[in-house]
Amino acid sequence: MAEHKFNRFNFKPFINMAIEELRFQEPTEIQEKMMPLILKGESAIGQSQTGTGKTHAYLLPMLEAINPDLQQVQGVITAPTRELANQIYHEILKITKHEEPNRISARCYIGGTDKQRDIGKLKQQPHIVVGTPGRINDLVREQALFVHTAEMLVVDEADLMLDMGFLQDVDQIAGKMPKDLQILVFSATIPEKLKPFLKKYMENPKFEHVQPKQISAENIEHILVPLRSREKVAVLSEMLQAYNPYLAIVFVNTKQMADKVADQLIERGLKVGRIHGDLSPRDRKKMMKQIRDLEYQYIVATDLAARGIDIEGVSHIINFELPRDLDFYIHRSGRTARAGNKGLAVTIYEPADEDSLVRLEKMGIEFSYLDLQKGNWVEVTDRNRRKNRTKTINEAEIKARKFVRKPAKVKPGYKKKMEAEREQIKKRERRLNSRNKNQKK
Repeated sequence: MAEHKFNRFNFKPFINMAIEELRFQEPTEIQEKMMPLILKGESAIGQSQTGTGKTHAYLLPMLEAINPDLQQVQGVITAPTRELANQIYHEILKITKHEEPNRISARCYIGGTDKQRDIGKLKQQPHIVVGTPGRINDLVREQALFVHTAEMLVVDEADLMLDMGFLQDVDQIAGKMPKDLQILVFSATIPEKLKPFLKKYMENPKFEHVQPKQISAENIEHILVPLRSREKVAVLSEMLQAYNPYLAIVFVNTKQMADKVADQLIERGLKVGRIHGDLSPRDRKKMMKQIRDLEYQYIVATDLAARGIDIEGVSHIINFELPRDLDFYIHRSGRTARAGNKGLAVTIYEPADEDSLVRLEKMGIEFSYLDLQKGNWVEVTDRNRRKNRTKTINEAEIKARKFVRKPAKVKPGYKKKMEAEREQIKKRERRLNSRNKNQKK
């Protein structure tokens, strides 16, 4: 077996085989910090941005801890979206397939599926439960799923869980679990409103915060394209066709805007998928399959896709609208440039976006300025160029301002009179300067 830097964790052979197949060479920073704590059985909070490898930071130690001879629930993983729960479940299957004989069982329980069928399959309890908090809580209340035997609870994307209103379900699930439960919380941010939950269930947890080395991955280029007085969907359509991306996600802020933009792009002849909260579970599942099968080159999405869904092969991120919460700019752009690839994050901007752009620059984002003119990308001037231009004041202007000042008592028309006097002084100074130059010749 190939040597890799996970060997020091002494994982079981099937986990090491999976690591080799997944081509993990060395632990990411969040894995390096969290895995030793988890393997010791400690509760911990891991704060890191999306795309830093946190899923495997808890999956590998959890699978190491499972005792396949005990046919009972030993680990519960909650995720805020159905897509993310499904992703985590499939990552588990990628690892457990190397176990011979395959004895660790995992099940995924999410909303939008047949609950009675889920209940029917729970005659034998799985070792690991993955799912959305609402469905897991339903199955616990129905006394079909027994979480009181679990020794480990993972709350993934905890801040998004809070935003979507699922923390109450997580609270109820945790309340049915043992008092000495090992809780692992992973989150991009730790909002104040999350802290009461953490305090309730976690006594002196270890806290590991992975600061992004840069606010955004260095292989993402951030580009601003001015809207000027053009029609926005027309600019977007022209951009998408000029880029001809492997796969582009166009981000908007609302479901209504997602449908509007997608419909207008389709009218212009583009084949466009869409992901937002109004899609039925069946439609979302179908859409994700079509995206994975590369049936779409363009996807219009709300921020649900920025956090809850991992779509492989995204080469371009287009911000049709900047997010209201600017942290989501980082989550959006983090959908591209995965696994060492390069990516583009492009924003169509207008004057109303100025405050947001200034804040993003203060966060460390460096923008390039391009525009699409007659189908070609051309560099355009920095939007701050005029604002930052320093006015050169010549000596004549300085003298005119010095000798003609606003009078203590002003009368109607005083401004015109001041300007006239200043103009006379400037003319006199220019004549003197000109005469001096001629004398020197």
